[in-house]
Amino acid sequence: MPQLEIQSYPSQIFWLIVCFFSMYFIMAQIIIPKIADIMEQRRQKIDSALEKAMEIKQKAEKSLQKYEDALAKATAEAEKSLNKTQEELNRMVAEKQAELEKSLKEKIAAGEAQIRQSKEEALKEVRTSSEKLALEVTQKLGIKEINAANIKAALKKVEGE
Repeated sequence: MPQLEIQSYPSQIFWLIVCFFSMYFIMAQIIIPKIADIMEQRRQKIDSALEKAMEIKQKAEKSLQKYEDALAKATAEAEKSLNKTQEELNRMVAEKQAELEKSLKEKIAAGEAQIRQSKEEALKEVRTSSEKLALEVTQKLGIKEINAANIKAALKKVEGE
């Protein structure tokens, strides 16, 4: 085998050194800088993606906060509107009750006045009928001294007691 012959060792060592340094030079000057550049570009892409992700996260958090604020504001406004509506309804109910109560009192007063008037008219009719009846009874009994004026006076005296 030729690589084991001692006379070829110096040429093999020479070519080993030449190949080693040429490969070292190629690696050091061309390949490693390209790899380092690619790694730097990847790191920058990752960093920019992380920065964008953080920005998007912050925007999302701000949007969420705005949404929560708007929701809280809308809830407060709805509650305020509901309370206002409830107060208006209570006020309207109170007004209607007052109107109804007033109307009922007026109707009761009018009914009582009508009842009093009817009672007075009925009493007048009863009095008139009593006077006529008493006059007829006395005439049928043949008592001539008693007239309508006497009967009226007697009834007034009885009512006055």
